[in-house]
Amino acid sequence: MLRATCHCGAVRLEVDDLPDSLTECNCSVCYRYGARWAYYTRAGARVLTTQEHMVAYLCNDRVIEFYHCRHCGCLTHYEDVEKAPDSRLAVNARMFPPQEMERIQVRHFDGAGTWKFLNE
Repeated sequence: MLRATCHCGAVRLEVDDLPDSLTECNCSVCYRYGARWAYYTRAGARVLTTQEHMVAYLCNDRVIEFYHCRHCGCLTHYEDVEKAPDSRLAVNARMFPPQEMERIQVRHFDGAGTWKFLNE
């Protein structure tokens, strides 16, 4: 089990396993956030914080909610608006302890153009 927290600790997430890889995307949102995404299903990751500590941002097609800490502003995770049991919950790996992420491969995804991984 691994925990992720924002800078002030108000937003906490828990995942069952280390991710196999991290994804760095260059779409208009992810590029600006500087996030590295670790992907899980909702069964494999849990948000341990109540909604009062988070604020969601919906962009463009309005199907993904990007969550930030209401207090320190850190981008912690995103998930599908529908929140189906088998849907993806992406955790910003920069919220995990750095020493846990240093050996995990970072894959670069061209979300701004080709929608393909650039380093397969």
